[in-house]
Amino acid sequence: MQFMALTRRKIDQFTDAQFAALLEPEAERVRELYAEGFGRQIWMRGDVPGSCWIIEADSEEDVREKLHTLPMHEKGMLELLAVVPLKPYRGFCPKK
Repeated sequence: MQFMALTRRKIDQFTDAQFAALLEPEAERVRELYAEGFGRQIWMRGDVPGSCWIIEADSEEDVREKLHTLPMHEKGMLELLAVVPLKPYRGFCPKK
């Protein structure tokens, strides 16, 4: 099943230097999740610091569990705003 997840960095509570120290460990963990087939696509948000993911997982619980392994989340620097289950768009289904 696919999900969309939306995160936001807690820039009001942590400094740029604190985030900078975790950029490479965070990117490494994202690469691992991608290699596992969990993260299908990821974008940096254009409105606030954070990300938007398309994820493949069995359940919302699985999504939350894996995203909580991100170094910024482990340090309380990243907020998981939404996990949304996705369904196929009906317009792409065959007409009956």
